[in-house]
Amino acid sequence: MANVAVVGAQWGDEGKGKVVDIYGRHAEVIVRYQGGNNAGHTLVVDGKKVVLHLIPAAALHENKTCVIANGVVVDPEIFLQELQSLQEKGYLRSSKVSIGDRAHVIMPYHKTLDQLREKRKDSTAIGTTGRGIGPAYSDKTSRIGIRVGDLLNPAYLKARIEESLVEKNVLLEQLYGHAPFDALELTEKMIALGEKLRPFVTDANTLIHGAIAEDKKILFEGAQGALLDIDQGTYPFVTSSNTTSGGACTGAGIPPRAIHEIVAIVKAYTTRVGAGPFPTEQLNEVGERLQTVGAEFGATTGRKRRCGWLDLVALRHSRNVNGFTGLAITKLDVLSGLKEIQVCTAYEYKGKTFKTLPSELAALEQAKPIYKTLKAWSETVTELTDLDKLPVALGDYIKFIEEELEVRTVLLSVGPDRKQTLEVRNPFVRA
Repeated sequence: MANVAVVGAQWGDEGKGKVVDIYGRHAEVIVRYQGGNNAGHTLVVDGKKVVLHLIPAAALHENKTCVIANGVVVDPEIFLQELQSLQEKGYLRSSKVSIGDRAHVIMPYHKTLDQLREKRKDSTAIGTTGRGIGPAYSDKTSRIGIRVGDLLNPAYLKARIEESLVEKNVLLEQLYGHAPFDALELTEKMIALGEKLRPFVTDANTLIHGAIAEDKKILFEGAQGALLDIDQGTYPFVTSSNTTSGGACTGAGIPPRAIHEIVAIVKAYTTRVGAGPFPTEQLNEVGERLQTVGAEFGATTGRKRRCGWLDLVALRHSRNVNGFTGLAITKLDVLSGLKEIQVCTAYEYKGKTFKTLPSELAALEQAKPIYKTLKAWSETVTELTDLDKLPVALGDYIKFIEEELEVRTVLLSVGPDRKQTLEVRNPFVRA
């Protein structure tokens, strides 16, 4: 049996939640390895929509072990709210959710700082969700962060909060004109939250490595998309963690050889939420149609997603840094009925042609996309259940993507519901 990592191949919102839910049927252990509650995974089960932010999407299946690993930043209040909401909907009756004790905590001051930074008039807004993810990761890197395990040690927690607030309160008061946090009040609040989390806190490394030793099928679930990776993405318009497949190794604490398949979730077109370069964005009727038909609104923020044609330049970069072994192409139904489909195969910038993503921000912002026009299909595909009955133009579109990326398809999504899925190959079964 194989262990599978699922990564978003673009700027997020590719439909990872649905794919992880589908693959959750096969997996025994599901590990969320990075990000925080700035990521929203939307699932539609029997016509009912469920949005998850921290708890792995496969938790909607029973008899699963779900792990929020050490690479995630955890907002305790959001976790508890999400857990209660799922239980009220009838989920998690036999599945267990655990949080790694080394995972870092999103503190109230992280959220406050995040929101204040985005509002500053003299700064460039990145377009964050204001959920405190960036400041939490900053503290982690600066070695002044607070970990989930620290919440269970009152004396140590108090000292860590006092140490952190020395700097935070000066920043809040002097730069932003905001009221400071009271160390004692905040400590008491976090101790109380820690007690509520206690039943879920575990040594995630031991749990995950035990599953590997027992040859259990493990699904590693990422958040956001590869082009938002802090090291490999369109910096500075990125998130604060490693969203690529390598992030599964560091976030879950596993060696690269523990991952056998890397499935890339590729939306049939391209979207982006927030600020940042987007060479194939369509500020016209096509973009509006994709946004409307595709219901392109952020699951976490409700913000409209910017929409454009599929970008193979960006996807080649994503393929290179992730090592895709299979493509899961989503939202193919949204393209039904278009007159034609365009695909960006290269960029032109200052007389040079780029086949993969340049690092220079100006090149990304000013690049002229070079398009190839493909035939569209008029047929509705949401009821498809047989790969042999794909419209010819749709089959050609998929084949074109496969050939350009030199990666074969493992799954096709033709609608939001679980049932609207065509599985080409099961990545959990090793050849």
